[in-house]
Amino acid sequence: MTDPASGKARDGSNEPRNSSADRAGANADELSLVQRARSGDLAAYDDLVRRYQERIYATLYHMTSNHEDANDLAQDSFIKAFHALPSFKGGSSFYTWLYRIAVNKTINFLKQRKNRAHMSLNDLDFNAEHDPDLVALVSEKTPRREAGLAELQEKLNEAMRKLSDDHRLVVTLHDVQGLSHDEIAEIMDCNIGTVRSRLFYARQQLQGFLADYLK
Repeated sequence: MTDPASGKARDGSNEPRNSSADRAGANADELSLVQRARSGDLAAYDDLVRRYQERIYATLYHMTSNHEDANDLAQDSFIKAFHALPSFKGGSSFYTWLYRIAVNKTINFLKQRKNRAHMSLNDLDFNAEHDPDLVALVSEKTPRREAGLAELQEKLNEAMRKLSDDHRLVVTLHDVQGLSHDEIAEIMDCNIGTVRSRLFYARQQLQGFLADYLK
């Protein structure tokens, strides 16, 4: 319940009073588009594509480190999803289901091509506030940023390439795309505990790979 005076939930959370209604409305709108698309309404599916294409593309780019590959994989994923719409049962949100299709397709692509991943320094969040050296290097306005940013980016890319596909993916989905543990678990077809352990391990590995540089 919410406190009428503050608009906050009485349990102390900062969730606005209308957020649940907003989410319900968005979910209903998404479900309506999916139902229309399943009936052959291409305009409805185009709306779904426009809604999620940037996030899908960004995820695939961070997994492949190649704009052309990410674009091709995104298009292929949307096509595959369209043909697979009859199998969508609504047990999860459409975009989670779509992410899973795109991620699985990209994992298979990476296994075949053994491509490399790339991510931005500003995307990565592994408790950086506890590492003053890293904070100094990635903060927006310090002399060290200009001197060390390019080298640190290269080191980070190298560190990301050392991670397994699963560990690189969980970092990308959580730290880059901002997905919740629940959503990642659905996309990666594993339990939440596995997501958390993979994320913890990947962050520890990245910090370890960068430790010598940060000394």
